[in-house]
Amino acid sequence: MIRWWFAIPLWGRVFMALVAGIVLGLGLQAGLKAWGLHIGIAPDQAQAVAAGWIKTWLGPFGDLFIRLLRMIIVPLIMTTLVAGIVQLGDPKRLGTVGVKTLLLYVVMTLIAVSIGLTFGTVLQPGSGLVLTDVGAGAVAFEPMTISERLLAIVPQNPVEAMVKGDVLSLIFFSILFGIGIILCGPSAIPVADVFTAASEAILKVTQIVMEFAPLGVFALMAYTVASQGIEIFASVFKLIACVYLALITYMLLVYGGIIKLWLKLPLWRFFFGMADAQAVAYSTASSSAALPVTMNCTTQKLGVPQSIAGSTLPLGAVINMDGTALYQGILACFAAQAFGYHLGPAEYAIILVTASLVSIGTASIPSASLFLMAIVMSTFGVTPEQVAMILAFVLPVDRIMDMARTTVNVASDAVVALAVAKTEGEFDSEIYMGTKVYEPTARERDDLV
Repeated sequence: MIRWWFAIPLWGRVFMALVAGIVLGLGLQAGLKAWGLHIGIAPDQAQAVAAGWIKTWLGPFGDLFIRLLRMIIVPLIMTTLVAGIVQLGDPKRLGTVGVKTLLLYVVMTLIAVSIGLTFGTVLQPGSGLVLTDVGAGAVAFEPMTISERLLAIVPQNPVEAMVKGDVLSLIFFSILFGIGIILCGPSAIPVADVFTAASEAILKVTQIVMEFAPLGVFALMAYTVASQGIEIFASVFKLIACVYLALITYMLLVYGGIIKLWLKLPLWRFFFGMADAQAVAYSTASSSAALPVTMNCTTQKLGVPQSIAGSTLPLGAVINMDGTALYQGILACFAAQAFGYHLGPAEYAIILVTASLVSIGTASIPSASLFLMAIVMSTFGVTPEQVAMILAFVLPVDRIMDMARTTVNVASDAVVALAVAKTEGEFDSEIYMGTKVYEPTARERDDLV
């Protein structure tokens, strides 16, 4: 029985838990309402009794899931961000090619978050989801000016920021610490190795925590459905549509702008050449799994030399997560709308910067970015209980969105490699247009051997 359960992919187990939670919540609610009619209990009162029973008996499992989420946030921020920054210090990634690559990655990530925030604000996928009475309830944070928010980012005591879980301060300190490691050079290699290994370890811990997700989702869904009904799930499908529409718009606008207007190349040839890599990315939802295919597509079908593809694509698989960044922006709007938070210009600016930064540390494994949403949401006061509730709603269908955003991540890496090759004068237009068959150079053949 246990082997059968763990043989099912995590997303499948979470989906089964979601369905079971819905069935339990609706069944108990309907049963008590029918029983209440015979003994004179009003339907609203019977619904409250059903929710109370589920909260009493299943509530501890939901609380356990929430505590596990809170446990990993601080170490996840520290290790993944420091490790991500340290990787930028690789001498092989420096120079003209490295500068162009990093600049394009940063600009495209900021654009992606902006598009995500725009679609999340205009389409309002969380507007029909009312969760102000879930968990700890909505917390009204004190309004702050932009200057006050910027000053609050700098921690007076990094240790205190870790204890309190001050996310923005942790991000600021982690970036500075990573830069410090780079500037120290060889003498800080042991420290860099420690944080790289620690980031891998905390990602393993995250995978362990995710094994409790089906139980947590089951408990949270049963309570939510029993107390509020099935209608709340309309917002989840609206969220999926919003994410896909935003990702498609991003690809057409940004890729079209770079390839068609700047590089003066036909856009359809790019998508034709990247078809294999995008198919692998969509099916596996992993940038790392698609990396070998992406390398082949960019060199053999897009005319990018191996020297540039080998330096830009592996870096992109680590730090260039445009689809993830866009998704974080939409999720932030989704949570704010669901819990009744008002986002002003200062909050949008903070979300823009935070979502861009946390996307750097996103592991190239399925659904890893979903855990980082807690970092972005905490910037405008969302509590851990509320984050867990949003996670319970999104996780069962996250795979559908994860496949799409991974496809964008992989295509974005190829766009940057193409742009760098073109501007460096090392682009082969005949291979790109399909009039010439790719043949590896003598040096590339040596590298393959």
